[in-house]
Amino acid sequence: MKYIMTKLAHGYTNRLLCVDLGTETISTPKLDPEIRDFFIGGRGLGLYLLHQRITARTKPADPENALILSPGPLGGVPQFPGTSKCMAVALSPITGIPGLSNFGGHFGAYLKYAGFDALEITGKSQKDCIIVINAFRGDITIEETPAVDYVFDLENALVARFTQEGYEKKNIVFVTTGVGAGHTVYGCINSHYYDPTKSMDETKGLYRVKQAGRTGLGTVMMDKRCRAVVIIAEFPKGENPYGAADWDKVKKAGTKLSKVVRDVDPVSLKMHSKGSAGLIDFMNKEDYQSLPVNNYQLGSDPRAERISGKYYADKLFDHRGMDGCFPGCNLQCTKGGCVVLTTGRDQNRRVWVDGPEYETAAGFGSNLGMWHAEFIMEANWHCDNYGIDTITVAVIMAFLTECVQRGYLTKEDCGGLDLQWGNEAAALDLIHQIVKPETDLAKVAGKGMLPLMDWIAERYAARTGKNPHAELLRFAMQTKGLPFSLYRTHRSLSMQGSYAAASDIGAHHAAAWLIKLDLIGAFPTFQDKARALISYPRVRLGNDNLGLCKLPWVDVFNPDSEKMSHTDIYINPASQEIYADFYNGMIGTDMTWQDIFARTDRDINLQRVMNVLVFGKDTGRRDWIPDRAIGPTDDVLYDAEKDYNDAEVAKALEKSLADIQTATTADKRNVLMESRKRQLTELIRAYYEERGWSESGIPKLETLKQIGLWAFLKEETKTAIAALAE
Repeated sequence: MKYIMTKLAHGYTNRLLCVDLGTETISTPKLDPEIRDFFIGGRGLGLYLLHQRITARTKPADPENALILSPGPLGGVPQFPGTSKCMAVALSPITGIPGLSNFGGHFGAYLKYAGFDALEITGKSQKDCIIVINAFRGDITIEETPAVDYVFDLENALVARFTQEGYEKKNIVFVTTGVGAGHTVYGCINSHYYDPTKSMDETKGLYRVKQAGRTGLGTVMMDKRCRAVVIIAEFPKGENPYGAADWDKVKKAGTKLSKVVRDVDPVSLKMHSKGSAGLIDFMNKEDYQSLPVNNYQLGSDPRAERISGKYYADKLFDHRGMDGCFPGCNLQCTKGGCVVLTTGRDQNRRVWVDGPEYETAAGFGSNLGMWHAEFIMEANWHCDNYGIDTITVAVIMAFLTECVQRGYLTKEDCGGLDLQWGNEAAALDLIHQIVKPETDLAKVAGKGMLPLMDWIAERYAARTGKNPHAELLRFAMQTKGLPFSLYRTHRSLSMQGSYAAASDIGAHHAAAWLIKLDLIGAFPTFQDKARALISYPRVRLGNDNLGLCKLPWVDVFNPDSEKMSHTDIYINPASQEIYADFYNGMIGTDMTWQDIFARTDRDINLQRVMNVLVFGKDTGRRDWIPDRAIGPTDDVLYDAEKDYNDAEVAKALEKSLADIQTATTADKRNVLMESRKRQLTELIRAYYEERGWSESGIPKLETLKQIGLWAFLKEETKTAIAALAE
């Protein structure tokens, strides 16, 4: 299909790209200004488009389930740090509710450069295909392609084809998935972009990858038999090429934030050298106990220095060239390096690995009892190559290992694998088996945590006559079916509330990553914690709407924020004012940062409404976390942090330490767990009230009308919500 490019105006192209793979039809409708201005872009626009496409009966594998790739109006502007995030949105095959995942690289920016505010893929192809958006020729095609199982083989094939056609690598960006996405419910989408500054095998320049890892959206892509989406485009040229209302204001805002990053990061987190893996040391602190060890059983370990950001920075990361995932970002936290593979089809081959990020380093490291950085990088590479989410794989593997530890699984159940803490060979074998899949365990592990629990319970019950399902629920680290991201939350009630209720996609930290601030004392009162569950998601998810990376805001503390009064300094208000200047300069508005991000309540409520369509009156009951995320699940784990836990029990009972130390560990543990569960229940209730939701966690009609969302809901949705209104 031929199309005519439109110029960017205030960061928007004002056009959508809709591809139906079932009918092989392509259309480019205009983006309704009313919808654009209400939902802004990114996550919000993606959720709206998904809501319009599906019904309450739509399942993730149905053709009408739309896979939406949506950047935001501030994405793709290299004059400001961290501006190439894009959102992937679809019904999640791992949870059944809307799944969202943000990803970096150049894809979101180039989608806009090619002329579109969002790409919507529906239907299912009868054959393996790729979508090609060629802005140079002004055409969009759906092309049959040979099935290439492995992501990096597909990368090489795509690059070879389009460079042979005469296009420069810098102008070729694409997203892919791989064979693992077809055999699991947690496939990831890889976002490929060219980095001319790195070298590999004496060849300068290589393609790098970022991932939309969470919620299994690569599985949706593979189910549609879409192997890749390729964009061939170039950076806009000329003065004010992004259509800013006030280009000078945009550039000045970018200069201000770049200076903050340049001055602060080298003396704080040092993300320019350690990447996000630098967070390992913080979470591992003795006072915090927040680094998950052996399936979140423990919270710190002296061996963590072997997988710390400093170790990667000193031993493995390649610091040559630029490490920003998009031009203009001087945080430079996209780290990577080379390792030699020890297993798999490519055994003994030296490969480039992008990462690991903190989540992957903790997931394949401490949480599996592995203290070997090269192993983590190899596991990272295999998951990327297979197209599966590193977080989900690692947390499922940790759960399985604890099931072996506690006798719920035998070596025979595991297909002969010796799943033990620290057994690298068995862990790598399981990764390879899951994507084939080769054994009964591997097949069911690919279906996700909830079916896996059922299978283990059935095997154990057949062997012993006892059903362990209730016990498995205590340490199967998931919420709404989505495995936890890698934070042990015993000492952060705010983060427990985030995982339980504020994160509507399941147990992920994107909505409210509050653990770090909670640990340093930013939310001393219960009321502070409740307010944080409202204010921080507005900003974090608001950045997802705008097309921005959160790290220059959340991980680079602006010194000017400390001087500000009558505000939460930990939300980094001085930098937020810079973001407001950027937004106002692009869009042509005059809004405070609080007003800009308060509009995120619209898509937060839309996500909740769509969850209600699936969960109905049980929506609120889904807002909970496993006992393991709340506190010690057995006496041995209580005693591992006895001094801290005893002090907590003494506080709960309003007694002295001497009084409670005469009690048994079991009694103290029961008191501690009951106290923490009460606190979490109260926090969730306070969160519902502040959101304007019912005690069942369902948005009230007056709330939806007050924020203006009611007018954008389909009649089916209005009827369903009204029927459940209290």
